[in-house]
Amino acid sequence: PAPPISINSPAAMLPVCPHLPRMPIVGLGVWKAPPEVTAQVVYDAIKLGYRHLDCACDYGNEEAVGKALKLLFAEKVCTREELWITSKLWNTYHAREHVLPALQRTLDDLGVEYVDLYLIHFPIALQFVPFEKRYPPEWTDNGNDGIMKFVNVPYRETWEAMEGVHAKGLAKHIGVSNLNVQSVLDVLRYAKVKPACNQIENHLYLTQSKLVDFCHDMEIAVVGFSPLGAASYVGMGLAEASEDALKDPLVLKIAAAKQRTPAQVLLRFQIERGISVVPKSQNPARLFENLELGTFSLGAEDMSELLKLNRNRRFNDPAVYAKGWGEPGSWLAKHGYPLYE
Repeated sequence: PAPPISINSPAAMLPVCPHLPRMPIVGLGVWKAPPEVTAQVVYDAIKLGYRHLDCACDYGNEEAVGKALKLLFAEKVCTREELWITSKLWNTYHAREHVLPALQRTLDDLGVEYVDLYLIHFPIALQFVPFEKRYPPEWTDNGNDGIMKFVNVPYRETWEAMEGVHAKGLAKHIGVSNLNVQSVLDVLRYAKVKPACNQIENHLYLTQSKLVDFCHDMEIAVVGFSPLGAASYVGMGLAEASEDALKDPLVLKIAAAKQRTPAQVLLRFQIERGISVVPKSQNPARLFENLELGTFSLGAEDMSELLKLNRNRRFNDPAVYAKGWGEPGSWLAKHGYPLYE
């Protein structure tokens, strides 16, 4: 059964997530939340009714999340069993012998005995970086300012190690992230434990409908990160302000008609597609707004028109941002890492 939620919380009105019903369909993403504010954001979100936290080693703030959880448990705001906590295995820990220590570091930082969902963050295996040298390791041999160093670790090896931490009860569910149809099919051919989830970039301008439908047909839940689109990427130089779906004329029109905000329309759009969303905000009013999605619907006509706005526009694309991490003249420097080609 799903964790109990107060009937006074807006989360009580939300539908369940297809194929992973215990996971609340709206969660709090903590990507890009600075460690110095993360604890307060998580504390505020849980007090508002959030029961799903989307974390990762690479976000560099799991200790801060853990501080908030310790306080919330002490104040009896919620219990561990009432939360759904997701974390992710970073690229430098893909070798079989590194998966368990990586998850244990996450558990220690979060101050919990298990995660509800543990994902392989990217299908990219990088050179191991010891905890004492740098944590989180980031993308290169010098944080995010060096060269990407690859290692020959098959994805199957990593998945089998993920099955091992699942068997130990340290991860109640295991899953994948940033995989396409062919990659998911490959995992399904050898997996003893089927992936419970595929977390992918998904928003109005990148609907990935065929991938979503395939995962649902395979009874694999889909979590969409960056559900509000370009806003997170403009400051990183990975999107233009003109690509902001929050300002799309159709979104604004529907929002006005429904007396809702553009963000609520974009999030409800995903929920009606059966996609769990993990928006992020540091503003308590917006945190509440992002959770208050269960008291209205869009309907078939609005959904049909919104789906037509897909541009196949990917913002989180290592084919773009990884170019600077390649040796001069290398294929990486020329092409980036075209993961989705």
